[in-house]
Amino acid sequence: MRNGAFVHLCIDMQEMFKQPTPWHVPWMAQVADTVVEVAERLSDKTIFTRFIPPRRPDEIWGMWRSYYEKWPMMTGEHLDPELLDLVPELHRLVPPARIFDKATYSPWFDGSLDWMLKGERVSNLVVTGGETDVCVLAAVLGAVDLGYHVVVLSDAVCSGADETHDASLEVLGERFSVQVEICRTEAFLSSL
Repeated sequence: MRNGAFVHLCIDMQEMFKQPTPWHVPWMAQVADTVVEVAERLSDKTIFTRFIPPRRPDEIWGMWRSYYEKWPMMTGEHLDPELLDLVPELHRLVPPARIFDKATYSPWFDGSLDWMLKGERVSNLVVTGGETDVCVLAAVLGAVDLGYHVVVLSDAVCSGADETHDASLEVLGERFSVQVEICRTEAFLSSL
């Protein structure tokens, strides 16, 4: 970890990805215990993001409208609201952990998360959650653009596809090696 304050940014560990929905992420069960271990150890430094779909496809802009026209069953008018919740093992940590809702893959879109973290003098992020090749990737690349140092815990991120999970970690670890570290949870926690 570099000098400066850090936050554990846990991406989208929600019921809608755990349960048998069209967006089910089977790997989530494999990393859940590790993510819980990190969040428990760092509960006062944890921010859980939640991916919140619009109520209807016509309430959102551009290609997001097309996206939700493909997945109407995952919009607010059809989705059980309880599926938006964090998985119970993590939800019990709020507070002191915090929740940050987002409408896109990236939590940086509207600037409010960056503004909040810079106000807290955070310069380092530890990232867990899912999916490695979608929302985690968007969160990490956005953090790089904003100047954060990022540690991705490779055994605490998950995806629905092995190939793109592996490729995402490889790209982040090799092409962004100045800004991004890839490490295992045990090594990270023992370094604290």
